[in-house]
Amino acid sequence: MTKGSIAWLMVAVLLGAGLGVGGAVLFQQLTPHTAELPARAEKKPLYYRHPMNPKVTSPTPAKDEMGMDFIPVYPEDLNPQAAPGKTDRILYYRHPMGAADTSPVPKKDEMGMDYLPVYEGEAANSRQIAITPEKVQKLGVRTEAVAIRALVRNVRVLGGIQIDERRVHAVAPKFEGWVQRLHVNVTGQAVRRGQPLLDIYSPDLLTAEQEYLIARDGLAALREGSVQARATAELLVKNSLQRLRYWDIPQEALDRLESQGAPLETLPLAAPVSGVVLEKPAVEGMRFMPGEVLFRLADLGEVWLLADVFEQDLDWIRLGQAVQVHINAYPDKEFAGKIGFIYPTLAPETRTVKVRVELSNPQGLLRPGLYGSVTLAAGGQPERPLAVPDSAVLDSGVRKLVLVEKGEGRFEPREVKLGRYADDYFEVLAGLSAGEKVVTRANFLIDAESNLKAALDSLAAPGEPESPQPAAHQHGGH
Repeated sequence: MTKGSIAWLMVAVLLGAGLGVGGAVLFQQLTPHTAELPARAEKKPLYYRHPMNPKVTSPTPAKDEMGMDFIPVYPEDLNPQAAPGKTDRILYYRHPMGAADTSPVPKKDEMGMDYLPVYEGEAANSRQIAITPEKVQKLGVRTEAVAIRALVRNVRVLGGIQIDERRVHAVAPKFEGWVQRLHVNVTGQAVRRGQPLLDIYSPDLLTAEQEYLIARDGLAALREGSVQARATAELLVKNSLQRLRYWDIPQEALDRLESQGAPLETLPLAAPVSGVVLEKPAVEGMRFMPGEVLFRLADLGEVWLLADVFEQDLDWIRLGQAVQVHINAYPDKEFAGKIGFIYPTLAPETRTVKVRVELSNPQGLLRPGLYGSVTLAAGGQPERPLAVPDSAVLDSGVRKLVLVEKGEGRFEPREVKLGRYADDYFEVLAGLSAGEKVVTRANFLIDAESNLKAALDSLAAPGEPESPQPAAHQHGGH
């Protein structure tokens, strides 16, 4: 054998050995995977999912609108590895097709498919609703960031003008007598303070005046008398004069009695305030008893407007709050006032509370009985609250929820606690933080109803229910 032949023979042997080793290694690497294929093919898939949208499933093989086969989903595909924070504690079992049905124990659905376990670490993700970005754009989903804002609400209520009760005065003598003459004889007539209303005659008053004059003359006669006698006379004068003052005899009448030294047969009674005559029971020649009202006057320089405020608006009302009043009789005028009193009771028939608005009436335009409206610019509290649009709130009647955007087409239903409402916004008391984005146009929920129900039911799944956390405010925005 030549040297060249020997060399070629050695090369062939080495090449054959290398191929044998490589083939053995390759066979060892491929053997496990090849063995898995028949084993996986023998397993029955749980269901089939859409190749482009995992939320669309089918219990049997199917094709999408583009002709692509649905992908089989096996048990190991659902939980390929432990999620971060996942534990072995099973919270509950959910429907394999995503329906809004859970079970505290293992069970099967109507098609014989096993319910899937939900572990403690998976509960948070199971609450989220996933929608493809294409569908989000197609449906026109809109979001808005939760922010701190000043809530101002215009409360408009109706009411009527009434007399200020504190400005009503009665003319009622404290002694018996007769009406001799009426100077004001018309109800509704305007009078000035000090203007005579009527003249009266009273035997009791005449006797009291005589006693005073006698005591006064007696004191003058005792100029040279003893100290004790003069002291007694001075006491009589003082007591008789005080009696006349207790009867509200005007000082002008007492001065006239003192100057003329004779009793006044008739006494004029004047108006105690400027205003109008509300009532005039007095008639010439009538007899009156002590305390009987002869005239009732009202000062209309300031009046009230009593408005009916609904119970849901009471939280916006404050004492001293400025208001604007529009009276039906004067459509081109606006009157300024303030809230002077909030009545302590609620009318059960109308579910309203009386609120008293105090108004200045120097020109007398605000006549008692006129109707008008009151506008209150309520709000402007010192600390501005966290607020969310009312269009973002889903009210089930039992609780209030919002959908928080989590990114990549994922939305989390979250229960919130809301406060006052103004300018299409709710005050957030708990459940949201400043900066979080909430869905304000949620018409896609009609198409995602089943997913929403499953997500909401997971909130009430076996375990301890969560309560809304207090709203987190960013004080830098104040």
